[in-house]
Amino acid sequence: MTVERIRSMSRRTEVELVIIRPEDAGPNLPVCLALHGRDARANQFVELGVPEMLTSLVNYQGTPPFAVVAVDGGDSYWVARDDEDDPQLMLSDEVPKWLGERGLAGNPFAVLGISMGGYGALNYAANLNDPAVAAISPALFLSWPEAALRDAFADEQHWRSTDPLQNLNKVAGVPMGVWCGDADPFIDGARQLIERAKPAVSEIEPGDHEPAYWRKVLPAALKFVGTRI
Repeated sequence: MTVERIRSMSRRTEVELVIIRPEDAGPNLPVCLALHGRDARANQFVELGVPEMLTSLVNYQGTPPFAVVAVDGGDSYWVARDDEDDPQLMLSDEVPKWLGERGLAGNPFAVLGISMGGYGALNYAANLNDPAVAAISPALFLSWPEAALRDAFADEQHWRSTDPLQNLNKVAGVPMGVWCGDADPFIDGARQLIERAKPAVSEIEPGDHEPAYWRKVLPAALKFVGTRI
């Protein structure tokens, strides 16, 4: 695992870039982006145990090797609230170059997101229309008043233009997996996503919007994206 600080021109700030490789993996690994939740940073995936999960998946379960790469995205649901901070532009325009400079495949084959990161992952897939998506406890809002409480969107139109549930046509055909706990406050949005998008894998099981649940389902989400290399 490597951790470094790098300047993002799209976000007008330094961000932390975390690269997690399975043990004994070679160069030019394909990449799954990992988008953190609100009030978290790229190291959320280290804290949740992804390094150990990834090594176990690749070295003991036969999944082709790949890297998980996380970067700081702020708290605006991975969308640009203004011209000064655009995390989606960072993902699409800057991250591929950073990956190539570090000996990784520049075009991520998948994106995994937790909570707010699930919102961002669906937007990322909608913009590029080719990576597989793993959404864990996706933070999806069913009304503008609910979304407005997050103080992350410039206005209602900004939210509507980025809300995954209102733009599902943009991810039609994208390989998708959805995991959510049955006691999660975002469960209704997750159920709508599952019903309407018909993901390849969907699991609703006992759990809340918390690290204990995310640790439980992350191995399955990583295995899902690993089969899409």
